[in-house]
Amino acid sequence: METIIKVEKLSKYYEGVPAIENINITISRGIVFGLLGANGAGKSTTIECILGTKKPDSGTVSILNRNPQTERKELFEKVGVQFQEANYQENITVAELCQVTQSLYKSSEDYKALLNQFGLSDKAKSLVSKLSGGQKQRLFIILALIPKPEVVFLDELTTGLDTRARRDVWKCLLQFKEKGLTIFLSSHFMDEVEALCDKVCILKNGEIVFNGTVQEAVASSPFEKFEDAYLWYTEEENKYENI
Repeated sequence: METIIKVEKLSKYYEGVPAIENINITISRGIVFGLLGANGAGKSTTIECILGTKKPDSGTVSILNRNPQTERKELFEKVGVQFQEANYQENITVAELCQVTQSLYKSSEDYKALLNQFGLSDKAKSLVSKLSGGQKQRLFIILALIPKPEVVFLDELTTGLDTRARRDVWKCLLQFKEKGLTIFLSSHFMDEVEALCDKVCILKNGEIVFNGTVQEAVASSPFEKFEDAYLWYTEEENKYENI
């Protein structure tokens, strides 16, 4: 299968302390990849170094056979990004924000079709500032999909959504996956990871402690459920053993 993202020996240090160390990730076209770990495990630093918004201290990154540090303009015509804490102008309407985003790219998805697909058609004329947290989250995913990306990065994609909305978003993303979209996501929801991810990587203290499928993660642990296996890999469950 064609490799879309290749990360080799990626490390980043702050004042000599490793935030991430020796990270190796390979992601093929058309799969959903989940980067997991507790808060502070190094997920955000890993994503920022992969995208080129932070410069790693060592290691190499390739997205679509391009260097995100030196070929950003060409690369990001084909990459969509949604961050958990996105900062967009709020005193414009949803439709206007989508139109502005469209104008930044040579080719784009039909934003009206995306609004309909993600259940926001009735909010097209609403100010972004008037949207609920969950509606903003869906809008940010739409903005990441507008440039017709070959790969999209989604950070905590369903935070703030209710159960039905979360499942609707999963369904939409799987439809894009079927069209060949490669999805790189981070999530704290293990049911979401099980529903979407073909492959997962679990970080602990800036290092990879597991890389493989959900089924392999469970099989390699003492547990039968993925959430329990995840806690075992990250050793979060040890906090509660003696309570």
